[in-house]
Amino acid sequence: MEQVQAIRGTRDILPDEVVYWQFLEKTAFEILSRACYQEIRTPVFEQTSLFERGIGEATDVVGKEMYTFTDRGDRTLTLRPEGTAGAVRAYIQNKLASNGIQRLWYTGAMFRYERPQAGRQRQFHQIGLELLGVKAPRADVEVIAIATDILRALGLKNLSLQLNSVGNGEDRQKYRDALVAYLTPYKNDLDQDSQERLERNPLRILDSKDKKTQKIAENAPSILDYLGTESKAHFDQVCQLLNDLNITYHLNPRLVRGLDYYTDTAFEIQSADLGAQATVCGGGRYDGLVSQLGGGDTPAIGWAMGMERLILLLKELQPLSTSSPDIYFVSRGEKAENKALIIAQDLRQKGYKVELDLTGSNFGKQFKRGDRTGAKICLVLGDSEVENNTIQLKYLDTGKQETLSINEIESKL
Repeated sequence: MEQVQAIRGTRDILPDEVVYWQFLEKTAFEILSRACYQEIRTPVFEQTSLFERGIGEATDVVGKEMYTFTDRGDRTLTLRPEGTAGAVRAYIQNKLASNGIQRLWYTGAMFRYERPQAGRQRQFHQIGLELLGVKAPRADVEVIAIATDILRALGLKNLSLQLNSVGNGEDRQKYRDALVAYLTPYKNDLDQDSQERLERNPLRILDSKDKKTQKIAENAPSILDYLGTESKAHFDQVCQLLNDLNITYHLNPRLVRGLDYYTDTAFEIQSADLGAQATVCGGGRYDGLVSQLGGGDTPAIGWAMGMERLILLLKELQPLSTSSPDIYFVSRGEKAENKALIIAQDLRQKGYKVELDLTGSNFGKQFKRGDRTGAKICLVLGDSEVENNTIQLKYLDTGKQETLSINEIESKL
């Protein structure tokens, strides 16, 4: 019979790799908790209109990459392609604004139909952060600083913070007009995707990976020259506060991000160790999204980290392995095996990490498996020990062994 395989673009995360995920999640949780961000968990599928309205129908995400289906209730639903829209929907629906400023974070699977490659899957995972209810530039810098802290705590090197401002709606429209005017004479020289974007989303042309298009875009107008007084003051303050925190950044006027909801500050943190897919964290301000989705006028900023890409970097940094048990427990004989289960469970409830050999093979094979686990202590129980209410304790590193009363086990651990 033909084996059932995982669907292309998805992958199994096996125990020897899960340790990296746990390390990443634990590190992020500790830093986010110290900054008083609270976890939120939203559904993995939402009404399709949420993403069409929030992300923008002209974006590649909505136009080409979403997993959308009609359910039995004839509703159009979509597996979430990113986390911000769902978090904002939850913020509005649950009236979180009444509790003041909201510092939220989440982690989980996202879904986009893209070409699978290293660090990019069709089911992928993100850690994301959203700060809602603050317009001040220091909110922008707080979220950037937290992202920087997480990446530093993970031990990542060769990172670069790319920073830009895409201004407010009025600024962006002026820039859009100037950009279209510049690019139109080159239309036939642009790659096919960029030719289509020229009409519906011209700012995304600046993010093209096509070499010829990149060359044309080099001399395009800079959006920083089209910022209004308010947007420029906001961005200048962001830059100053980053300087005050000794966070190095590089101005990148071609950084526009891929989603329509961004306003003012936009940023990416990139790794020189990842090749073309260099971004490990990306985000920005989205002051109009809450009202666009039916909530009140609410300034907000957030970011997301791609966990698969971070795992690639972590594997290069340091080998991690599953932790060894405190105790490896071998037993042989029906009475001994049943008693060993009872003792092992008691020790686990008292906080010890115990691996119970369930093979029933001879003691020699069980000892060899115990050696491979890295445990320092091995408990040995046979039917004769059960009869005498005793147990053998063996130190696997030295081979030293002693006989104990079963009631004495914990005093020797």
